[in-house]
Amino acid sequence: MRARRCRCRASSRLRSLRRSSSTCGGNSGHGGRRRRRPGRPPAPPAPTAGRPWGSPAASIPGRRRYGPRRHGNGAVRYAPGCASPRRPLRTGSGSWMLRVRRAALAGLARAGEGAPGPAPGLGLGLARSARLLLPPGGAAQPDPQGWREAVAAAVGALQAGGLVAVPTDTVYGVACLAQDSGAVRSIYSLKGRNGRKPLAICLGDVDRLYRYCQVNVPDELLQDLLPGPVTLVLKRSEELNKDLNPFTSLVGVRIPNHPFIRELARACSGPLALTSANISCQASTLTVSEFQDLWPQLSLIIDGGPIGDIQSPECRLGSTVVDLSVSGKFTIIRPGCALTPTVEILRQKYGLIPESS
Repeated sequence: MRARRCRCRASSRLRSLRRSSSTCGGNSGHGGRRRRRPGRPPAPPAPTAGRPWGSPAASIPGRRRYGPRRHGNGAVRYAPGCASPRRPLRTGSGSWMLRVRRAALAGLARAGEGAPGPAPGLGLGLARSARLLLPPGGAAQPDPQGWREAVAAAVGALQAGGLVAVPTDTVYGVACLAQDSGAVRSIYSLKGRNGRKPLAICLGDVDRLYRYCQVNVPDELLQDLLPGPVTLVLKRSEELNKDLNPFTSLVGVRIPNHPFIRELARACSGPLALTSANISCQASTLTVSEFQDLWPQLSLIIDGGPIGDIQSPECRLGSTVVDLSVSGKFTIIRPGCALTPTVEILRQKYGLIPESS
């Protein structure tokens, strides 16, 4: 069935111009050219064959695009700016690009059985975020392609200045690029967080820690505690973004024992700023549905499934935060979920002296 002909004014005007400027194939005695009606001004020349469809037409004042062009198979092809019964005019390039970006991100999900794509309740035109269900097993198996695609989607969202919800080894977190001052401000706005409360940075490996921190403990101590559910507070270096925690000379460093967040941190050129995925002063979250109120303000949600026992309050304690900025001493800032093994390593193996916080 042939497509309906576009009846917009630009298309009608274009058809009349083509009829008036086309050559006659009969033997009418006027040199193979149509006779111009008396009193009618000459028609402007038809578009050249080399002009691509959809380019601006100088012969049609006030119109930016051509109408439909009929192909040899009888199908009508509508230009991007030409209204048709099946496709209305676009109302804005921003909303169009947003829908394209979100649809592309949602299509990267490889969830096996529970269909990938935007989560229920997140229509493409209503929210900014897309949700990806993380394939199990890490980058090694059983779906390395899906795992790499999820990492690539998260990197793209972070580089665009977005906020990404990620699973860690303790609770769900929200990450952005620590060197992006605008994204850092967005995290504070998202959580309703006190501007005097610092954000930790997240790295993929211990060796990258030396670039952003001044380390005064043995490397073996770092290797014993990281990666793991511990945040180490150290003196920051000049490499770190000055807009990140400008009120303190210290910074917390996190290397979670979770394959996805570590792969993501390795794929980024700089450190991530990481905080828990919840409103400030509320409980930490162990599933993505528990912070559903934050979804519209997130660029991407990586769904790694439940973290730990969602019925256990101990699983919501978050990481153990310990200050190692003073040589030979340590201070427990937050007990967290790994207090006992952390204190044993610091006191018994390395002989550090505890100080009251």
